Amino acid sequence: MPYAFYLAAKAKHATFFSAANPFIKSSGNGTESKFATIQLVPKKYRPKSVLHLENSSITETLLKLEHQQLKFPLIAKPDIGFRGLLVKKINSAIELEEYLNNYKIDIILQEFIAYKNECGIFYARNPTTDKGVITSITLKKFLTITGDGTSTLHQLILSDKRAKLYTNLLIELHHNNLKSIPKKLEVIQLSVIGNHSKGTKFLNGNHLISKQLEATFDALSKSIPGWFYGRIDLKYNDFSEVETGSDFKILEINGIIAEPTHIYDSENSTYFEALKAIRTHWKSLYEIATTNHLEHKVPYKSSKKFISEMFELRAYTKKIKRFTS
Repeated sequence: MPYAFYLAAKAKHATFFSAANPFIKSSGNGTESKFATIQLVPKKYRPKSVLHLENSSITETLLKLEHQQLKFPLIAKPDIGFRGLLVKKINSAIELEEYLNNYKIDIILQEFIAYKNECGIFYARNPTTDKGVITSITLKKFLTITGDGTSTLHQLILSDKRAKLYTNLLIELHHNNLKSIPKKLEVIQLSVIGNHSKGTKFLNGNHLISKQLEATFDALSKSIPGWFYGRIDLKYNDFSEVETGSDFKILEINGIIAEPTHIYDSENSTYFEALKAIRTHWKSLYEIATTNHLEHKVPYKSSKKFISEMFELRAYTKKIKRFTS
């Protein structure tokens, strides 16, 4: 925080960072629409998505799904939201109706991407240059348990050091199968949502940063209007396909509130290394935002308006959390 205040003083504006990604609301401060933002992504890399507005009928939304040729299962999540709040895999129209009736907010419905791996890649590029840098790769290890041929799924969850921390969530997700007995050495994936709150483990994948990968993201950045800074969360089968840009799907773009999440791999990152990484990202954010402002006349959002948006986001987040209590 002291370094952020220093950069604000240097930029002579408290919310200088709001100019980093001109085509995303407030450069991605958490108040932006996920649906609107994902539409900036080239069709090749974006999943099919529809937006269910708070006051829309379920019939209207089902027609939208049919028009987009979107079939179950789907991923449902708040159009404005983060940290896995209310993100759920929806397997049928009945489940969808129940979900939409329970959560009276704007919801984005996205095709379920069956690729087996997920990661987050943090990229930054100064608007005056053709080449950027990848500063962080976070590999996501989904929560799994291994059968022993005698224990029920419920027993395996309770006996697993990590899974038992998410007992309530996993009982809800697997309530129909808790009494089933997985085969010996059978690996069961307990969650498909790549978030800490769903049991996913974040691993430092910075060893995968390469010139080829940065070239792929240079091209991607130029194909996404006004996106220069942030983390892209994506799914893939083989990392070589991400490196060459041949096959992966972007789940969402995270802007200025994005974190280099590899720092949460406590086995491969110390607290002070994490602080250093965050400082480096703030420096990059400053350079990108001030360049956009000075060279391309991108205005800084007024501090009053920005703070107002953050209060609105806080109230909205409290509303979402009440749904889960």
